[in-house]
Amino acid sequence: MNSQSVNRKLSAILSADVKGYSRLMGDNEVATIRTLEAYREIMAGLIGQHHGRVVDSPGDNLLAEFASVVDAVECAVKIQKELQNRNAELPDNRRMVFRIGINLGDVIQEGEKIYGDGVNIAARLEGLADAGGIFVSGTAYDQVKNKLAVGYEYLGEQTVKNISEPVRIYRVLMEPKAAGTLVFKDRRDAPRHRRKASLAFLSLLIVGAVVVAFWKFYFSPTAPVPPVSSEQPAPIQLSEKPSIAVMPFINMSDDPEQEYFSDGITEDLITDLSRISGLSVIARNAVFIYKGKTVKPEQVGGELGVRYVLEGSVRKAGDRMRITAQLIDATTGYHLWAEKYDRELKDIFSLQDEVTGKIVKALSVKLIEGEEERLLKRDTENLGAYDLALRGWAYFRRNSKEANILAKEMFEQAIELDPGYVSACSGLVWTKLMMWIQGWSQDPQTLKEALELAKKAVSLDGSLPECHLLLGHAYIWNRQHEQAISEVERAIALNPNSGDALASLGGILMYTGKSEEAIRLIKNAMHLNPNYPEWYSFYLGQAYFQMNMYEEAISALKKALLINPDFLSAHYYLAASYAYLGKLVYARAEAEEILRLVPRFSVEVIKQIPYKDKKDMEHFVEGLRKAGLK
Repeated sequence: MNSQSVNRKLSAILSADVKGYSRLMGDNEVATIRTLEAYREIMAGLIGQHHGRVVDSPGDNLLAEFASVVDAVECAVKIQKELQNRNAELPDNRRMVFRIGINLGDVIQEGEKIYGDGVNIAARLEGLADAGGIFVSGTAYDQVKNKLAVGYEYLGEQTVKNISEPVRIYRVLMEPKAAGTLVFKDRRDAPRHRRKASLAFLSLLIVGAVVVAFWKFYFSPTAPVPPVSSEQPAPIQLSEKPSIAVMPFINMSDDPEQEYFSDGITEDLITDLSRISGLSVIARNAVFIYKGKTVKPEQVGGELGVRYVLEGSVRKAGDRMRITAQLIDATTGYHLWAEKYDRELKDIFSLQDEVTGKIVKALSVKLIEGEEERLLKRDTENLGAYDLALRGWAYFRRNSKEANILAKEMFEQAIELDPGYVSACSGLVWTKLMMWIQGWSQDPQTLKEALELAKKAVSLDGSLPECHLLLGHAYIWNRQHEQAISEVERAIALNPNSGDALASLGGILMYTGKSEEAIRLIKNAMHLNPNYPEWYSFYLGQAYFQMNMYEEAISALKKALLINPDFLSAHYYLAASYAYLGKLVYARAEAEEILRLVPRFSVEVIKQIPYKDKKDMEHFVEGLRKAGLK
C-alpha cells in the first residue's frame, strides 16, 4: 500500500471474542457452532441498530466499526445483556460468554477492511476484559463518560502488546445502581478476582501483604498473568527429560466437602513424581489454574511446555475409594496408560505408589540409586494423621485468620498422631509464620517456634526441596539472611526446575541488597513457570525499585495489580516509584488507595520488612513520604 492510497479516519472500534471457545468446541463442536452463529446474528442486528457495521468475524472473533463511541458502548451493553438472557436458558457448560473491548482511534481503511493501532488496541482490551464484560480505552471514555446510564471503573494505565504508549483502561459497570459513577482500581466484583477472605483480615503490616501473596499463590491455584506486555517471557520449551503435568483430580464424591481429599491425591502424586530426577514435573500452582475447567491435554501441553498429562478422578464414600487415572501424550492425544482402582481407604498409600510406578514404567524412566527407596518412603502410614493434614492444608489456603486457626489445630492433631509427619510439621510452620506476619500474634515467640519447627521438618526429611524452601522463609523473617539464602539454594539444588524456589531466592537476595542478581533469577523463574503468580512480578518490581529503575518497577508492579488489584504491597512500591519519578498525581492516587485499604496506615509499621541494609529501608520510606504517606 503506497502513501497515496492510504485512507485514514477516526473510528470507534468494537472487538469481541468468546471466553473459553476452545473448551466449548472440544465438548461439542456442532452445538458450539450453532450457538455462535445464532449469537453472531443477534450481535450483527444490534450493531446495525446502533449505526455500526460488522467488519470481520473470523473464528469466534467479531470486529465492528462505529462513527460514534456512544453508539459503540451502548451497543456493547445491549449485546452483553441480551446474551446474558440467552445464556440463562442454556446449561452451564454450554453457555457462550463474550468479552468486548472498545477503542476510539485512527484506522486505515482498505476497501471494507480496517487496520492500524486503533484496531489493535481494541483487540488488546478485549483480551483483558472479563467474561461478559466490556473494557474501553481512555480515548473512548473521554467521549462517552457522561452520556450513558452506566458507570466506569478506572483500572489504570497498562502497557499492551505492540503498542508503544500505555493505554488507560476502564471497565464498564452495567448495573443500574452504578450509573453515573466512576470508581478506581477496585475489581473485587470480577469473578476471576473475587477473594474468599474478607479485607477485614488484611494486616496493617506491609510484610503481611508481601508474604501472604507468596503463600496464596504458592499453595493455592493461581490465575495466569494476562499477556499485557511484549516483555512477557516466552513459553518454555519441552524438556529434554520426560515432562509431565498432573492435572487436579476431579472430586466425584456426592459430598463437595471431599474436595480436600481429591486435591490431596493430586498434590501427593506431584510430590512423588518430583522426587524422580529423570522427570520434569510441573509445580502445583501452575496446574491448579485448570481446576474446575475442561481443557484438552494438547492445550495443557502447549501452555505448560510438557509432553505428558496425567488426568484422574476420585470418589470417596465411607471407608472405600474409587480412583481413575490416565496418562496421555499431549503431542498426539494418545493414551499411554489408563487404570481404575476400587480399594479400601486404608490402601491409599500403596495405591499412590502403584500409580507412580505405572507412570515411571510407561515413560521408561530409569531410577537412579536411592530413588526407588525414596519413592516407597511415606511421610506417614497413619491414615488419621494423613486425613487431618489434608484438611489442614485445605483450611490454610483459605487465607483468613479463622481458617488459619483451624488449619493450625488440624496440623497439631496430625502431629499428635504421628510426630514425624513432615507435611503436618511444615503446615504448622506456615500457620505460625502467617500468625506473626499478618499481625494475628504479637508474641515474638511465635516466630521463633516457626523457625524451630522448620528446622525439624528438614531434619525429618532433608531430601524434600519444599522443606528447605520453608526453612529459608523462616530464616528471612527472623532476619538471618545468609542462612535463608543457603536453604533456598539447597532447595534449588534438589529441584533446579522449581520456579517458586528461584523466585523466592530472588526475593531474599533483593532484601540483602543484591537486586541485579534477583532480577535475573526472577526472570528465569518466569521462564520456567509461564503461569507464574503475582508475587513473581511483585518481587521483580521490588528489585527494580531498589536499583532506582522506577519505570521498570512500575511496569512489573502493574502486572501484579492487574491480577490482584488489592495487592497492598504493590500499591506501596508503586506509590514510591511514582513519587521518585516526580509523578506526584499518580503517587498520591496510589496513596489514597493505600489509605482506603488500610485507613490507619503508618510508614513506621513497614520497618519490619527484612532489609539487611538500613539504607534500603530508608530509600523505601522516603518514597512513601514523597507520595504523601506518614
